[in-house]
Parts: sequence; structure tokens; C-alpha cells
Amino acid sequence: LSRIDPLFLILALGLHVAALAVWAAKIQKMAQSLGYRVGFLYCLNLVNANLLIAAITPSQAGGEPVRIHELYAANVRLGDATALVITERILDGFVLAIGGAVTIFLLGTMSLSSWIGWLILAAWIGVISILLIFFYSMNNPDLLKRLAKRASSPFTRKWDPDRVQRFGNRVDCEVDNFHSSLSLFTHQGRRGLLWGTFLTTVFWSLEFLTPSFILMGLGTSPHFVESFVAQIVIAIVMMVPLTPGGSGVAEVSAYSLYALFVDSAIVGIFVMLWRAIFFYFNISLGVLSSIPILRRKVDRLDRDGR
Repeated sequence: LSRIDPLFLILALGLHVAALAVWAAKIQKMAQSLGYRVGFLYCLNLVNANLLIAAITPSQAGGEPVRIHELYAANVRLGDATALVITERILDGFVLAIGGAVTIFLLGTMSLSSWIGWLILAAWIGVISILLIFFYSMNNPDLLKRLAKRASSPFTRKWDPDRVQRFGNRVDCEVDNFHSSLSLFTHQGRRGLLWGTFLTTVFWSLEFLTPSFILMGLGTSPHFVESFVAQIVIAIVMMVPLTPGGSGVAEVSAYSLYALFVDSAIVGIFVMLWRAIFFYFNISLGVLSSIPILRRKVDRLDRDGR
């Protein structure tokens, strides 16, 4: 710890912050392709705010509702906001699926003898399955309507028939909006899809580059290639919804992988610093970014009360 070079740790943190800014730019560009003007700073705040919920939910799934809500608050139609967020999540899966395929090829079949190898394969198959379901649903909106109504049936069971009918009509309307938005992304909004793919690649590249700067801060080789492969593996494994924010899974995976090419004396410190940037810093940033959102809600309640 006494030999840590703080300059490289600051650079590592800076890369992570830059990646969050790229994420915000991706949302802005994709919204713009659908005909909406959402400010960059607003997108940056919603990205940061989603980090808090993402850090405490399995597979970081809680971040999506936050992003959808904030886009809806920026006058983006609910169906469009949902389509945008799901599409950007699909782009994440697309980029990681390609990276995962390359990783499995590079590691070879021997890597599947460990539990990490099986998790990699299971997560990769899961990502591919979600992508296939997504592309199938683009051409079959009725399937989404049935699934949405079936999923909501436990909550609407005690409602009166008229309320259930109104809710069903609202679901049909928003699914149609969602399907229309997906169609826009593949036709008029193709520029947003191209921007999204490019910025998704930049985002993950910055995120995967950050650990190498942590390693340099600890006075060891950056291991750019090995670290890049390890980060792809960890990102895919963390898609398996086992623990909130991937806690435990991330640490064990990182320790097991980096111990293969990093001096065992500093692996533990590396994992601690890595999680400090990607987990605890995210939580702190999420709390700070949630304050303006809560303040806006309180002000709106006060106005409604008057």
C-alpha cells in the first residue's frame, strides 16, 4: 500500500468517469435519433443515479427502471424510453457476446473445467438467448403483450373488470409504442443504433482499460491483453443474477483470474481498489445524483399539494 502511485489511481478513476460520460452520450444520441432532445448533463445525471440501484440488484437489473423513469420525466414517451433502454442493454449484450466468443476461443475448452468456465459459458448462452428473443419480439409484438399481461395478472387479480380492461389497453398502447420505437431504430433511427453500437464499444473499452492503470499504480506490468480478457470474462459472469451488484461473484472471479498473471502479493489489494472504483464509488456517485431527482419529486408534490 505504501508503494501505490496515486497518479495512476487518479487516471484509473478518470477513465471510469469518462466511460460514464460516454454512456450518457450514448443515451443522448439514441434519444435524438427518435426525435427527442435530452441534455447531456441530464443524461449524465440519470446514468449516475442508476448506478445506486444497479449496485444493489442482481445483474444490475434495477438500473433500467431508473433510466426509463428519468427519460419519461424528460418528456420521452414511456414506450420510446423503454425501447431505448432495452436497446442499449441489448447493445451491451451484443458487444459482450462477441467479446465472450473471442474469450472462450482464446481460453480454450480447458477453461470449462472450472466453475468460472461454466459460468462464462452459461452467461454467454444466456446473452445469446436474450438477443434471439429480442429480435423475435421485434416482429411479434403480440407476444410481448401476452407476456406483459400474464406477468401483471397476480397484481391485477383483485381489480374490478373495468380497471383491468383499462390497464390492458394501456399495456397494448405502450407495447405498440415500444415496437414502433424498435422499428424506428432499425429504419429512421439507424444513426442512433450506429452511434449506440460505437459508443457501447468505447464504453466497455474504457472500463476494461481501467484495471491496467490500477496495476500500474501498484508498480507492476499493466498486462493490457490479459486484463482485457479477464474483464470480458468478469463482465459476462456478472450477468448471471446471483447476488446484488455481483458482490462476491465479482471479487472471487477477479481474484481467480488475475492471480494467473499478477503477483499473488498484490492481487488482494488490486481487487480491493478495483471494487472501490467500480462498486463503492458508483454507490457514492449514485447517492449524490439521486438527490436532485428526489428534490424534483418533493417540489412536484408540494406544487400538487397546493
